[in-house]
Amino acid sequence: MMTVRKRFSRMYEHKEADRVPIIDSPWEGTIRRWQKEGMPLDADWRDFFGVDKTAGIGVDISPQYTRTVLEETETHITYKTEWGVTLRYEKGLDSTPEFLDYKVTNPKSWEECKKRMCSGENRINWDLLKKNYPVWQSEGRWIIAEFWFGFDVTHSWMMGTENLLIAMYEEPEMVKDMFNTYLDCCIDLFGQIWDAGYRFDCIRWPDDMGYKGTTFFSNDMYREFLKPIHKRAIDWAHNRGIYAHLHSCGNIMSRVEDLIEIGLDGLNPLEVKAGMDPIKLKEEYGDKLTLHGGINAVLWDDKEAIIEEIRRVVPVLKEKGGFIFSSDHSIPNSVSLENFRAIIAEVKNVGSY
Repeated sequence: MMTVRKRFSRMYEHKEADRVPIIDSPWEGTIRRWQKEGMPLDADWRDFFGVDKTAGIGVDISPQYTRTVLEETETHITYKTEWGVTLRYEKGLDSTPEFLDYKVTNPKSWEECKKRMCSGENRINWDLLKKNYPVWQSEGRWIIAEFWFGFDVTHSWMMGTENLLIAMYEEPEMVKDMFNTYLDCCIDLFGQIWDAGYRFDCIRWPDDMGYKGTTFFSNDMYREFLKPIHKRAIDWAHNRGIYAHLHSCGNIMSRVEDLIEIGLDGLNPLEVKAGMDPIKLKEEYGDKLTLHGGINAVLWDDKEAIIEEIRRVVPVLKEKGGFIFSSDHSIPNSVSLENFRAIIAEVKNVGSY
């Protein structure tokens, strides 16, 4: 048995381990379902199912606008976030929020917002690091620096999809400044953490660039707006001897060559239901890119279908390392404890070396 850190390291080195790493992200409703079906209330689901435990370090680069509740009923809550966005959540259900309004929509509002980002206190939770970092090390966890920059988080948590896509045509310099500012803040804060002696094994950032069938914008626009910024983050990681891992939902098959060119080490979630082809990616880039995910979440509530899919896909993706097992997004609340237990058992079976 290897430590989690050793197991992950072998995958990024494109070498075989004892088995493929197994991680995922169950919804809150999924956890509640498992508890009703027999998982103890005080159990860490990762310990209960015997899967790998990673650790993430986060920082706050938001403009720190005051979080304000505007309306709350028995079923909904509407509030303004630290990013200046007005959201409406449905209580008690696993759901995405409804985005109602955005504070930052033009160069003037962006300049005001930019002055508030990064500076000030409480951007790094030093107490959390002091308490938990020795535990993570002693347990042999894979430690991840959770960067926060790019198209995805800018459109979803600050500006809105339509606003940002239009601005990429009408206000390109503002958009580039936004993307660079987000990354500058991350580099500054995680640089402080690194310089204080806390080490992480990779950086990871969410930058959903696709949806079902295609990308939000062309590869030419990617090369102008995002590719240099992605490369800057990857270079920062490589200069410290660690890896760079991108989370990008949707179909970005047409963009993988560009990501390989700038040195990306890992990619997830390889969203099959959107058009990603993990086996083709393994064939073409398996010696360069660690593939994470690629197991269709739509199948996870059908035990026979998902077991068959695991037996079809995992033996191919695990060859010569370079694979981390998970769904192609997250674990929905349609997945029973019985199904997930069977999934993990099968992955450990076919995913062992």
